[in-house]
Amino acid sequence: MREAGLSYTELGPVGFIPGTPADQRDMLASFDLRALGSFNPIVLHAKPETIEPVVEGILDAFDTLGAKVMVIAADSGLTGYDVRPALDDDEWKQLIENLERITARAAERGVQACLHPHVGTTVETRSEVYRFLDDCEVPLCIDAGHLLVGGTDPVELVHAAADRIVHVHLKDVDLALMDSVRSSERTYTEAVRDGMYRVLGEGGIDLREIVRFLESRGYSGWYVPEQDRVLAAEPGEDGPLADIRASVEFLRSLG
Repeated sequence: MREAGLSYTELGPVGFIPGTPADQRDMLASFDLRALGSFNPIVLHAKPETIEPVVEGILDAFDTLGAKVMVIAADSGLTGYDVRPALDDDEWKQLIENLERITARAAERGVQACLHPHVGTTVETRSEVYRFLDDCEVPLCIDAGHLLVGGTDPVELVHAAADRIVHVHLKDVDLALMDSVRSSERTYTEAVRDGMYRVLGEGGIDLREIVRFLESRGYSGWYVPEQDRVLAAEPGEDGPLADIRASVEFLRSLG
């Protein structure tokens, strides 16, 4: 990450940066990096008493790390992202109420919470994304790739809800592989393995317009170039480094 010119990072999947929060802070600091936040799948349609200890644990870790952005995905409760349940109205109401509680509690502790619509979670489709926006005031993290694969035009959403967006994950998408997921020719995991997420600027999403419009509306949050990948056992000398360098350069070219 430092070789690619980055100075902050999200923590990535559990275990990606190993050890306790103090270990993670110190490891990042040894490379002149800092944690800006983390991605947190939480079963939001569960009872509040099962969620509250999880949230407090995340916020305790943030205190140690100095992290400030709590990205939340509405975990399905199942393994992986290839299948998911449909929520009934009562479960959806519980999801919204839990999100509101988490956002308020995070704010009390100086942390910005936001919902990340994500493939394979209970907020994936276009109708679910817009229902979330209609049913609460919880801030939004957009992920251009997950939105598009899930059926939401990310450019349209940015134009419709820029005032709700506090955090941005940037991905680009191979449209042919995306279509193979939508037609059930591939699972989501298979498409990721096959390279559905592309170097920024090399896929089918108008990332320039997303950034341009957000900047025109005074967006002051982070842009996180992400690489959701299934690496081969022998990924090559540079691993994902060449791709992330190219993505960072594309992002910088947007001004």
